[in-house]
Amino acid sequence: MVIQNVRFWFCWLCRFSWCLIVVLFLFHSEENVWKLCDFVRMERPAQLEHLFVVFISNENRTVPLWKQKSGLGDQPVIWDYHVILMQVGVQPYSLAYDLDSELSFPCSLKLYATQALRSDRNIRPEYHRKLRVIPADSFLFNFASDRSHMKNPDGSWRMAPPPYPPIHTEESQMNLDDFISMDPAIGWGTIFSLDHFLQRYTRHSSSSSSASS
Repeated sequence: MVIQNVRFWFCWLCRFSWCLIVVLFLFHSEENVWKLCDFVRMERPAQLEHLFVVFISNENRTVPLWKQKSGLGDQPVIWDYHVILMQVGVQPYSLAYDLDSELSFPCSLKLYATQALRSDRNIRPEYHRKLRVIPADSFLFNFASDRSHMKNPDGSWRMAPPPYPPIHTEESQMNLDDFISMDPAIGWGTIFSLDHFLQRYTRHSSSSSSASS
């Protein structure tokens, strides 16, 4: 999922109870989220348990999201997958962090659900969303990407890669598809339908903080 305009984001993450400037490079949402989680791990490790990484996709890799910066008016953007960060159990309500959204950063998960996710009830089944929710520490430990999905068939870059090295683990150089997959037998975390996800996480956040841990 390539972000078309490469630029720096300077984000005040005061909702995490600190006020430090985070510099993010808008290339791929999964790497942005990994960088945010890594920042929290280094600067406020006790907060990491409240963070969950959410991959949004489906078997067809066609998922609509509204209120996206690359959208036109009130038309949805159809992503193959999208990744957001969710904070649970600190505020009285869960928070969503989506750098591609026109909504505030962060915004309440209820607002994000109403404005960006909306409902599957009035869209065709092939566009119904599923969500893989992964604890942030698990995502940091397991995620790997060699950025091969950022290249054209001839091997050239679709856009300039991030200036930092690719993210990898001792076991893997590339497992992005295991996170995008909505097969519960594959990868890490817990798979939810959209309705089940919203029922779990838009309730009072303290009652949801242990979910998917």
